[in-house]
Amino acid sequence: MGTETASRRYRGIDTWEDAEILDALLESQLAAVAAVRPALPALAAAAADAAPRLGRGGRLVYAGAGASGRIAAQDGSELFPTFGHPHDRLEYLIAGGTGALTRSVENAEDDADAGRAEAEALRLGADDVVVGVAASGGTPYTRAVLQAASRAGALTIAVASNPGAPIFGDAAHVILAATGEEPIAGSTRLKAGTAQKVVLNLFSTLVMTRLGHVYDGLMVDMQPTNAKLNDRSVRMLRAIVPVDETAARAALAAAGNNVKLAALVASGDSAEDGRRRLAGAGGDLRRALAAIQRQ
Repeated sequence: MGTETASRRYRGIDTWEDAEILDALLESQLAAVAAVRPALPALAAAAADAAPRLGRGGRLVYAGAGASGRIAAQDGSELFPTFGHPHDRLEYLIAGGTGALTRSVENAEDDADAGRAEAEALRLGADDVVVGVAASGGTPYTRAVLQAASRAGALTIAVASNPGAPIFGDAAHVILAATGEEPIAGSTRLKAGTAQKVVLNLFSTLVMTRLGHVYDGLMVDMQPTNAKLNDRSVRMLRAIVPVDETAARAALAAAGNNVKLAALVASGDSAEDGRRRLAGAGGDLRRALAAIQRQ
């Protein structure tokens, strides 16, 4: 198994100078990012399959154990503040429970019965999307989650770093980031972890873009929860619609600080008309603005 094999490249690393160690570790991180490129077609296919389901109200479920589970949970936790994806349509199945996000829970990753039971408790359906992440690709807990999700009719996606990983037989979509041997054998928080973070970043960002949460590279469904983000909302709105700061702040106030709705208000809609227009456009700001321009 590549991720568990000691590499000759790093033999004697504990005797090297600090600068040599850091240079070698950075080299390994760059290789991990490069390992994601061959997976781009598979990522595109998985996102294309996932977006319509989530657009119909399905839940996005992240599953994993250890470092993989923590990386998966980190990706999911950013989706509400960044894209406005609702908390009640996000679920986390982490071996050992939420306590395992901050400290190791012994043997939890081997508990397939727990993975199966926790997945079944969610009462998954056809519009739900389950992403299972396992560096080795053989984690019993994560495999059991994907197997239960598949039986329930949910869309399943497996992310792993070893070719031919057993988990790939449990999912409809297979994402392989073949990172190979780690600088410290078995420490998959290094190369495999970096690749997992990149894979999940790419997948979730593409899905959120296809769900209409991005306009011209702006996160227009961002949640402005502090002064910095309120100022960012003003800048975003002014980048979309040519208005001064006073008009932008007035439009945001009328729109309840929703940038997409504020863009329609600043373009001449009332807040009520803007809500209807956005709903008619499926939440797609570009389509909604084009409808105003056609009037």
